[in-house]
Amino acid sequence: MAEELLTTKQLQEILKVDRTTIYRMADSGRIPAIKVGNQWRFPREQIEVWLWKRSAAAQARAFSPNDAPHPISADNEARRVFPLECVQLIQDTYADLLGVMMIVTDMTGNPITRPSNACGLFVAAESSPRAHQRCLEHWVAMAGDPRLQPSFERSHLGLLCARGLIRVGVEIKGMLIVGGIAPEDWPPPAEEVEKIADFLEIPPSLIDEHVDEVFRISPEQRRELLPYVQRIADVLSFIATERNQLIKRFDEIAELARI
Repeated sequence: MAEELLTTKQLQEILKVDRTTIYRMADSGRIPAIKVGNQWRFPREQIEVWLWKRSAAAQARAFSPNDAPHPISADNEARRVFPLECVQLIQDTYADLLGVMMIVTDMTGNPITRPSNACGLFVAAESSPRAHQRCLEHWVAMAGDPRLQPSFERSHLGLLCARGLIRVGVEIKGMLIVGGIAPEDWPPPAEEVEKIADFLEIPPSLIDEHVDEVFRISPEQRRELLPYVQRIADVLSFIATERNQLIKRFDEIAELARI
């Protein structure tokens, strides 16, 4: 099926600019456009992606680097327990070594660290507020999984991910999430792309554009990776537990000093 082409008038209604401005943008190559005879026409899907990217760029300019994407929104207790710079450094290193994406969240799905080694498809989808929300919802569901050992499951993007539990003392305080991994049937067929795009409220062409920007590892490599998910989470558990105990000692000393 041929791609739908918008007329200049239709594009005016979308962009809320005058005809002359659209002509200038088309002439300078600042907007997706093709010439049909002497008339400009605008491929609808390419225009949707172009608008999406402009919106994402505007949001990036509006926020500080600490706000985008997946701002650290964990509660104060989580921030107090986890030494963020140390945890981020460890997470970055393991993500690079293993060739996957990693992030640490609290048990309500809120990020404690920033994503390490995020794949291109994840980054592109995060320009959508709905996709961001779907991601958080999936992390909440992972937190509620009663299984203690990591196992791979499909994410909101159709990619594989797994989680390891991070304990502080006897309490589970967070998760290490590993993801961005293509399943064996990747890339998905067109109808599946449509479903994912509709679920995340993003243009299907945005998925198509970044569909190969994922991590491809063999089934054997996935089996070898899975035990490391909990082992890395255990490293973070040890660090967080030690820090928590140290904080408690300092609190006790401060309390004695006030007596």
